[in-house]
Amino acid sequence: GKPQQNGFVERFNGSFRREFLNAYLFDSLSQVREMAWEWMLDYNEERPHDSLGSLPPAIYRKKVENSSLELSQ
Repeated sequence: GKPQQNGFVERFNGSFRREFLNAYLFDSLSQVREMAWEWMLDYNEERPHDSLGSLPPAIYRKKVENSSLELSQ
């Protein structure tokens, strides 16, 4: 597909390239895998995302779960 057809993937690819691949020099493939895993955990759990109201995904998830629990009671 074209980049315009999947903006979420293109944005992630750009972030990964700028913030990880271009930022470090690696000694081995295992080092890349380990550091990429840590970067992914930070990206998916800790850092704020504009699409979630500038909240980290972990906090946003808890907020949504709490609000759905309140609605169901």
